[in-house]
Amino acid sequence: MDFHFQFYALGSKKGIKMASCCFPIRRSHTSPSSKSCSKGSSRVPDTRTKVSVQALQVESSLVVCFGEILIDFVPTVAGVSLAEAPGFKKAPGGAPANVAVGIARLGGNSAFIGKVGDDEFGHMLADILKQNKVNNSGMRFDSHARTALAFVTLRADGEREFMFYRNPCADMLLSETELDKNLIRKASIFHYGSISLINEPCKSAHLAAMDIAKRAGCILSYDPNLRLPLWPSANAARDGIMSIWNQADIIKISGEEMEFLIEGDNSFDDMMVLEKLFHPNLKLLLVTEGSGGCQYYTKAFKGKVLGVKVDAVDTTGAGDAFMGGLLSKLASDLNLYKVE
Repeated sequence: MDFHFQFYALGSKKGIKMASCCFPIRRSHTSPSSKSCSKGSSRVPDTRTKVSVQALQVESSLVVCFGEILIDFVPTVAGVSLAEAPGFKKAPGGAPANVAVGIARLGGNSAFIGKVGDDEFGHMLADILKQNKVNNSGMRFDSHARTALAFVTLRADGEREFMFYRNPCADMLLSETELDKNLIRKASIFHYGSISLINEPCKSAHLAAMDIAKRAGCILSYDPNLRLPLWPSANAARDGIMSIWNQADIIKISGEEMEFLIEGDNSFDDMMVLEKLFHPNLKLLLVTEGSGGCQYYTKAFKGKVLGVKVDAVDTTGAGDAFMGGLLSKLASDLNLYKVE
């Protein structure tokens, strides 16, 4: 059985900024007493294109993204550590939510399932998803826990620095009984990360959602999005990420994550990558390499797609943008994911 995929490189000759879902905030306040959010209205068609974004959303298969959504605080000055930052500005974040927004912005049909606090930040995030045409009906609000916060910066030396406030926060408290099971069953692709595996009850909710999606015939898409500070230890992170590895149909990791998971072995050896990371049910393994592009592996073939040269301003969220582009294209034509 050979699985065939097509890859598309998206880029600009001008400078780009891959920020954590930094898009305009326009409030249409959701009632604090609400326990779920309504689906966003259709986008006004762009008359400059032959096919409107609204039409693309109707035609495209649904991608449901599950996991965390939070507020990122980023320094007002670039290239400084968190301690050196003179101030911070807030921006929506959370890898699964970023992917959902990316898909919708490309004209796809996406939904988000997760939990936020019944607070100003939580309702702001729900509104932002709605404004970006992401179905947010699977969101839940917790009146006893706050929306997660993260401070993140890209220092002058190129190292990324994170500080999280989530002990506990609302996204960790999503329970299986709060899952919108019908929304999951409507999906053609179910996308998730690993942060929702760290704590209960969200871990059980995550596993239950995967089971529902698998039984419904969804393609399972996995981007672990390693954040070591959130795990009890490096070994716990490795074990947690690998605990659901063999269930995914599509997996995307970065080069750094590949080295972490292979644990000291030669991560640049294709045979080692296939031996350690390619499981029998996997259809596509992607390894992103920043400006170098990405490696891809299937059962039948492997290769590399070179990166597009740009003047990068900030690479935060670049992996999420990559997944948004990939899943948007796949959802628009599921024949790309076929058995011959």
